[in-house]
Amino acid sequence: MKFEKKRATTKQEIPTASLPDIVFMLLLFFLVSSTLREVEVLVKFKLPEAKAIEKIENKRLVSYIWVGDDGRIQVDDNIVQVKDIQDIMYKKRENMPQVIVSLRVDRTSNMGVVTDIQQELRKAYCLRINYSASLKL
Repeated sequence: MKFEKKRATTKQEIPTASLPDIVFMLLLFFLVSSTLREVEVLVKFKLPEAKAIEKIENKRLVSYIWVGDDGRIQVDDNIVQVKDIQDIMYKKRENMPQVIVSLRVDRTSNMGVVTDIQQELRKAYCLRINYSASLKL
């Protein structure tokens, strides 16, 4: 009498019935957790260089003001005048009391424009100001 081994007749396939659910959950996770660029920069600027810079940890608290090489000022998606900055930033500070204003000023800009912006920020009680720069290598 000879004994034969019985082989299992089950197929070695990976079940894919729940694969669409998993893909949908991953897609939803990345959509919720990612942040998109909210503002399109309309002014041309080149940041000044600095030997030592600090990175702001909480970017959600930052509101940017761009000053271009031609003196144009942009807040959010709008080109504004210096006199409009006080009202805009005061409203932002009401919504976010811990707002940090980051000035991204072109290296060739007139310092008088920057001083005027600083005065308008003081009137709006936006006293947390950051000056953006690129790292000098």
